[in-house]
Amino acid sequence: MVKVGSSSLTTAAGGLDADRVDALVDTLAKYRDKEIVLVSSGAIAAGLAPLGLDRRPRDLARQQAAASVGQGLLVARYTASFARYGRRVGQVLLTSDDTSRRAHYRNACRTLDQLLAMGAVPIVNENDTVATDEIRFGDNDRLAALVAHLVRADLLVLLSDVDGLYDGDPSTPGTTRIAQVSGPKDLEGIEIGSAGRAGVGTGGMVTKVEAARIAAAAGVPVVLTSAVHAAEALAGGPTGTHFLRTGRRSADRLLWLAHASTPRGALVLDDGAVRAVVERNSSLLPAGIAAVEGEFTAGDPVELRDPSGTAVARGLVNFDAREIPRLIGRSTRDLARELGPAYEREVVHRDDLVLLDH
Repeated sequence: MVKVGSSSLTTAAGGLDADRVDALVDTLAKYRDKEIVLVSSGAIAAGLAPLGLDRRPRDLARQQAAASVGQGLLVARYTASFARYGRRVGQVLLTSDDTSRRAHYRNACRTLDQLLAMGAVPIVNENDTVATDEIRFGDNDRLAALVAHLVRADLLVLLSDVDGLYDGDPSTPGTTRIAQVSGPKDLEGIEIGSAGRAGVGTGGMVTKVEAARIAAAAGVPVVLTSAVHAAEALAGGPTGTHFLRTGRRSADRLLWLAHASTPRGALVLDDGAVRAVVERNSSLLPAGIAAVEGEFTAGDPVELRDPSGTAVARGLVNFDAREIPRLIGRSTRDLARELGPAYEREVVHRDDLVLLDH
């Protein structure tokens, strides 16, 4: 799994740099014995120059317009470049709404699996032409971490314009590249920048480190390095910053629930329910709910909050928001006797619930 950022594919003024795209493809095409998925930014940046824009617009409408123009240019460039090696590519555009809803998620999984089975290289990007603020991943680094888990990747390579994570500003003399990160403690005291130098992307080192943390916790090791060192990273060479696995592969939908879903509302729990959910890995029952917030329907993701308002978990709710007030504080046995057997169940089942890190 390889993710490349806008700054590695485009000029600062906007527009694709064909030489940079070809150089990346030259590296990836060598690995005919490996299945490669490419998450590529650059659609909005590629659309700037053709639309006469001198910088990335801030408003959503013009970002979507630039993405509409740029996405076609981006995939056409990849198609032509991979064709030099007799390789086909397939475009997969996603929003977080696609991946947090089970049916859409399964469709994305099947498409990626079939493209790989047929020898094509999937080119994945966020669907910026239709994504709104409510259904955006926000950056392709996080998207790459989630797709890496989805396709059961053996390695995630995050390519940037910096050759790794440093213990300070890389442009400052005396700073040192961090060769390996074995866990969160290795990053304590490290100041991580949030903006890329080229000004055409949305991420920065903060999003890359967060993506590496998500992937590593899901059992996928990560190498963070610059695009010019892509060949070394794929060959297992001593380049960039290596993030070791910190966890095991979990259920796909739980990873998406934790990192890609947008809560539609919230359930406030009493202290006993918080302990049951957090400490005993229990389902959430109606008796433990103190209040309900927002408008949602059965199957939507919601936050579970403690009495102080802190989100402690996220889960898929089994009831509509309008149904829950009459369930609050009551036992499932009483509810089943009064309302019918459909109400003798959890509000959020433990199999559809993930705890949140703090």
